[in-house]
Amino acid sequence: MRRVRLKIDIGGTIGDAAWKDLRHFSEILGGVFGPEEGSSGSCEHAPHEPHRDGEWCGALIEVENHLLAEYAVAHYLEQSCVIDAYEETE
Repeated sequence: MRRVRLKIDIGGTIGDAAWKDLRHFSEILGGVFGPEEGSSGSCEHAPHEPHRDGEWCGALIEVENHLLAEYAVAHYLEQSCVIDAYEETE
């Protein structure tokens, strides 16, 4: 199993909408999204208000092998809200 880390721009969205609105890679085995996977810091706004410009949050997805991880990285980097994507090294 291979893991891909994502850095997602959440500015202007509410809650985890940026994660839910991504076009996810079809071969994804699982994924998690949240500040425990990395973030720009604590949100300084109420939960019902949009995230501020510049805020980002991390995500981790799993795929079966290295080749699929390479395709997943390319797939996510094509999306405007994805700031960075890379395959984790062991």
